[in-house]
Amino acid sequence: MRQDPAKAATRPPGQVGALAEDAAWNYLQRQGLQLVERNYRVRGGEIDIIARDSKGPLVFVEVRARASAAFGGASASVDARKRARILLAARHYLMRFPGEMACRFDVVAIEGGQLHWIRDAFDADG
Repeated sequence: MRQDPAKAATRPPGQVGALAEDAAWNYLQRQGLQLVERNYRVRGGEIDIIARDSKGPLVFVEVRARASAAFGGASASVDARKRARILLAARHYLMRFPGEMACRFDVVAIEGGQLHWIRDAFDADG
């Protein structure tokens, strides 16, 4: 049986992620975060959004989108392997700055059109 073309997914790969990141950033900006960088990539890791909180810390944000909470949902998809890749990129980014810098790791999970901002979702110690 052929699928109705009108109901077929028409978004190119990567567009769903880009739309989710845009939605997440628009929300975070309204919450007072200031953009530092988006899509920071290094070999072996990536950070979707790097922002500065109005209270000072640098915030590394992972954005995950899922159609539903089935199979654990968006926030559960930030598993140990994904966290390790984020931490690798964050360490690389922080090497630019001498001394210690306060930072935190947040997750924005978008499920079924609902956005959930999880502050301090994980830390550098695992």
